[in-house]
Amino acid sequence: MKRATVAENIKVSIRSIRSQLLRTILTVSIIAIGIMALVSMVTATESLKSNIQQEFSSLGTNTFTVEMKRSRGRRMGRVEKQGQPITYRQAKEFKENYNFGARVGLSAFGSSVATLKRAEEKTNPNVQVLGIDENYLRISGYELASGRGFTPGDMSSSQNLVILGQDIVNELFKEWEDPVDAEISIGSFPCRVVGVLASKGQVMGMSQDNQCFITLSNLRKQYATENTNYSVSVQVSDARSMDDAISEAYGVFRVIRQDAAGAASSFDIQQSSAMIETMLEGIDVVTIAATVIGIITLFGAGIGLMNIMLVSVTERTREIGVRKAIGASAAIIRMQFLVEAIVIGQIGGFFGILLGLLIGNMVSLFFETPFVIPWLWIIVGVTLCFLTSVISGYYPAKRAAALDPIESLRYE
Repeated sequence: MKRATVAENIKVSIRSIRSQLLRTILTVSIIAIGIMALVSMVTATESLKSNIQQEFSSLGTNTFTVEMKRSRGRRMGRVEKQGQPITYRQAKEFKENYNFGARVGLSAFGSSVATLKRAEEKTNPNVQVLGIDENYLRISGYELASGRGFTPGDMSSSQNLVILGQDIVNELFKEWEDPVDAEISIGSFPCRVVGVLASKGQVMGMSQDNQCFITLSNLRKQYATENTNYSVSVQVSDARSMDDAISEAYGVFRVIRQDAAGAASSFDIQQSSAMIETMLEGIDVVTIAATVIGIITLFGAGIGLMNIMLVSVTERTREIGVRKAIGASAAIIRMQFLVEAIVIGQIGGFFGILLGLLIGNMVSLFFETPFVIPWLWIIVGVTLCFLTSVISGYYPAKRAAALDPIESLRYE
């Protein structure tokens, strides 16, 4: 087949597409919606994955947390009840008796609706307050922008000290003011600022900078109740000894919690890497759902495209007869209709990918997650459009190529 003939055939196909503009636009729109659904969801989820991996990478693979056992619904026909909170005494005893050569940090939740004030300035009543010890910041991957963290002496001191997140600093202080050593209040509880956390941005739409840390001793005075749960974070010096460290932690904490021999543990131990994997698996489910939605939409678009091409064959029967009469082979006629289907599919794919990237990154911008371009999924989208076009266009193209030229010329 000569190259000039192929080029002319492509021109004829494009002219035909333009002559059926309304039907072409409708089919292109259906294809674009399918690809847009796929690419936008994948773009947003890939951005979220990137954000989670960046934010939690500082935890490394050598940390784990001892937590109160959470209810997980039914197990083996029985309803699992939520465990008893870990008390301050139990958490402190673990810290004193865990001799694996690891760093142990304690923390407890105080409030999520605190208001911080400084002179006439105050925050919204949505600040999270956590009580921590001197090791918590390092284990949890927080860095200080200025000032210092807590020391062992601060834990037993009567001073009311606080470390602020960047959102709070922005609300209470001017750009030129130094927050360190300033006096503020958490509700009616006066504090002196000793440090400011480096900004960590957002994870899943939640700001990590709208929080403050106070010492555990102050949390126990201001917020703790008999139901307050204390969390224990452990950082092992060598990730290769993680399994041994966790086994040792189970043994020590079972003794502290007085769990009976042979009974299930009354607490959970969660590795940071396992937590990240669980979150990413949840996001993968969303990606799979988006893929299924996109493929179903493309299937519908393929049916629409096939219908348009069949109608086109019927309407252009006489044209096909003329082209065959002046020497066009069945292969050329078949190629013409296949090209039409492929061009329609690729136009739909182009606009779908463009809109998908735009919408996906608008979502990532809203959640303050990184801008991403999922090249692999863009290639998948282009391939799906091509396959949809070829499959949908093959039968109409074959039917057009099989028309008898004499009967076609008689067609009205």
